Amino acid sequence: MAPPPRCRIHLSCPVIGLLTLLLQCCLTIEVNRVNATTPQQELLPSFPAILAFGDSTVDTGNNNHIPTVFRADHPPYGQDFPSSIPTGRFSNGKLTIDMLASALNIKPLVPPFLDPNLAPQDLLTGVSFASGGSGYDRATDFAVSIPVDAQLHNFNKYKTKLCELVGEDESQKILKNALVVISTGSNDFAFNYYAYPVKLFQRLSVGGYQDFVQSKMQSHVKSLYEMGCQKMMVVGLPPMGCLPITMTLRLSDAECVKEQNDDARVYNKKLKRQILNMEKQLPGIKISYADIYKPLFDMIHNPSKYGFEATNAGCCGTGLLEAGPLCNMLSAACADSSKYVFWDAIHPTEAAYAYITRSIMAQFLAHLS
Repeated sequence: MAPPPRCRIHLSCPVIGLLTLLLQCCLTIEVNRVNATTPQQELLPSFPAILAFGDSTVDTGNNNHIPTVFRADHPPYGQDFPSSIPTGRFSNGKLTIDMLASALNIKPLVPPFLDPNLAPQDLLTGVSFASGGSGYDRATDFAVSIPVDAQLHNFNKYKTKLCELVGEDESQKILKNALVVISTGSNDFAFNYYAYPVKLFQRLSVGGYQDFVQSKMQSHVKSLYEMGCQKMMVVGLPPMGCLPITMTLRLSDAECVKEQNDDARVYNKKLKRQILNMEKQLPGIKISYADIYKPLFDMIHNPSKYGFEATNAGCCGTGLLEAGPLCNMLSAACADSSKYVFWDAIHPTEAAYAYITRSIMAQFLAHLS
């Protein structure tokens, strides 16, 4: 018996015609979906790399490779990181610097420069030079960290490696267009100025010390500018008086320490003025101020708006003093870190960092528009 005649591909064949029409519709929908971009996506700037300087808020693991006890390369740190790996990030998961890199389509994670297993692609798309415990003031180095000015030595090494990979012209182009994030200053106050009351009489007033710290910040920005960087983001101070460790040490009965929050707000106002001045003084530079005070303060005082329940203690241990070596395998972590603003007594959770990142991105796009 002869097989049935095959249906040729033309519209006279109802089944194939219907399939062809459906295929065309699906392709049209898919093309439209791919081509459709939100206004924010269209505004997103393009950076070839992201570079980070500062303290534990942007240290993705450099302290793992220096002789210091202030490390986060042990559980329960990293319990919500992919594969639950304690990478050296001072949180339960990713940091804002990772989320910024992902949001800007640079890469999903920012590796530490001191990682001996860095791949060439890691260098091309950026690394973190930050070190937990550091500050602008060298006297802040309470944890044997890499001070911010010393992080420039590692940046010089990075420049050399980058030049060897792609040549001088291309390396200069990468540095000129890379986003440089500078996040530090909290340690200078929380673990230096406020921590040693005996020194207060030998030192400047809080206003004078703010000016001193910001002079160091200016020097750091100018050094990076002279080394080829022109696109920067400088992060302000958080509400330092609301850190669990601050409230614990000041016996504030779970209330934020108002005077330290007031100092942070004054510092941030000065910082914004300094940034405007530097943009005028340094031709071609573009500096964005990142306000983390407002989003973090709002999370602490309006937790239900963000799905948080605990705001005055961290998820690790008692959440009142534990951080670094004190947050360890003997410290029982909370059952659900997404309900906590703070992971340990100092650092936010990944969930809190996600909200901070969204706020920074909104500020960033507004600054560029």
